[in-house]
Amino acid sequence: MRKNTIKIASVLALGLYFVSCSSVKDPENIYSDIDYTKEDARNEESKRIFDLLEKNPVQALWRAYLLKDDETYAECEKKVLEEFDSAVEKSDWFNSLRIQKSLATIKSPLLSKLSKSGDELASLSKSAVPGVHKNPVESKKLSSFINGTVTIWVDKGSKVQRGMIYADRVIGSGFFISKDGYIVTNHHVISDLVDKKSEGYSRLFIKLAEDSDTRIPAKVIGYDPEIDLALIKTEVDAPFVFNLGSSADLDVGDKIYAIGSPIGLERTLTSGIVSATDRKLFTLGSVMQIDAAVNQGNSGGPCVDSNGNVQAVVFAGMLQFEGLNFAIPVEYLKSLLPALYAGGKVSHPWLGCYGHTKKEFGSDSGLEVQYVFPGASASRCRMLPGDVIFELDGEKVTSLEDMQNVLMKLPAKSIVKIKYRRGEEQVHEAEIYLGARPENPGYNIYKGDIIAKSFVPIYGMKLLPVSSSNSRKYSVEQIIKGSIADESGFSENDPVEIRNIKLNDENSVMYAEIYAKNRKKGYLDGVMGITASLDSPYYF
Repeated sequence: MRKNTIKIASVLALGLYFVSCSSVKDPENIYSDIDYTKEDARNEESKRIFDLLEKNPVQALWRAYLLKDDETYAECEKKVLEEFDSAVEKSDWFNSLRIQKSLATIKSPLLSKLSKSGDELASLSKSAVPGVHKNPVESKKLSSFINGTVTIWVDKGSKVQRGMIYADRVIGSGFFISKDGYIVTNHHVISDLVDKKSEGYSRLFIKLAEDSDTRIPAKVIGYDPEIDLALIKTEVDAPFVFNLGSSADLDVGDKIYAIGSPIGLERTLTSGIVSATDRKLFTLGSVMQIDAAVNQGNSGGPCVDSNGNVQAVVFAGMLQFEGLNFAIPVEYLKSLLPALYAGGKVSHPWLGCYGHTKKEFGSDSGLEVQYVFPGASASRCRMLPGDVIFELDGEKVTSLEDMQNVLMKLPAKSIVKIKYRRGEEQVHEAEIYLGARPENPGYNIYKGDIIAKSFVPIYGMKLLPVSSSNSRKYSVEQIIKGSIADESGFSENDPVEIRNIKLNDENSVMYAEIYAKNRKKGYLDGVMGITASLDSPYYF
């Protein structure tokens, strides 16, 4: 089971262990909007931009664009041009295109100095990425598809248990997406090879379905912990290459087949149906639930239709619940392949917001922003709670799911156009920088904003301080429908006092002890403990 599933399960489980406590007080330094009309503020921002320039030229350029200082902007343009030329020289078309699109968004005069146009870069990027081109399929016999799958071995050396030495390894599955040996699998299968916390010996091998006795060395190209996908490479001529289909063609009840190596048993094919298409086990997007038999070792194998087109990637089975298994829609893989092929860890875009789908007259009408993190990109663009996003990078956004699908296709560290409504009449358009999504957005928010506001995205309740002498006392100003606070019985105007806050050792889960007089329960007072994951699909 992957990390995010474990995280969600841990929040629901009883007996959580929290190893760190936090005093209930607001942070000392909280970002405030820059007043660009004041010279001192402009000079200070210019210094910060120059400090940022070496680390992140595109972000520095965007902030110089907002500052509207010609000298600062010119220096940033020089650095961005250097970064672009370096990417082109390395044939790094993914990052070359990211920079070019960012410059096009702000209509930079630097565009005329680029050695390649956006169309050229888009073509080069598409032609280089494995899996984007269709391959001829000579046979549609299901058994022939098995040869396109592999067993993945991560050899971790040996481990000692009860005085005995045992071989230590991770076994998973994968499948070829190109003739020259590119293979898709899950991140959690190869995480020991890329996780900085992992220590010791680890080597990666694959076994071909038609030769299960030979271990062939392989290497990790790119990986995405959030969507649990990875791209690896081995130097073999693939015996069969899968085509990537479209899980949009699948509906509940449709037949699918899973191929992999459950508990190391190679060449295993099982069948079943799609049980559901919208399970929110990820913090980014929804996954499919399937009832095809899946066991440990199936992770990373393909779910295919009767024509052999990959419709999803198996990623988890809940072993204690027979038939409750899950797969990643192939659309996510197709969106992420350019970033996986570019190499290293994939970063997802982050605007610094929290919100839900806006419902009007019974239909989705956009993504309502309910919280904006101080200092994040949305904050610098002057976005406010209550704004409704309806377009990003030229694509229509009517719901949270739309927003997630658009963000999945966009690279972090780029600049795009955003359009949003404020009130009934005002339409705003801005150029916004897409930062890299933090591992636990809620933790960043808790550390960087006042408690009264940070409880909006974390627990779904906005607090109003009621005492200047006691910073722990609040009144509930707003409750978000369906949130943890709502489900825990809190309501508007309830008086509350935050007694204690605790975090787990990974800063991924928060526990708060709150003394409350609950109006819904006849003003019954007492201390309530509520727990929340510091990551969720509602952060974007």
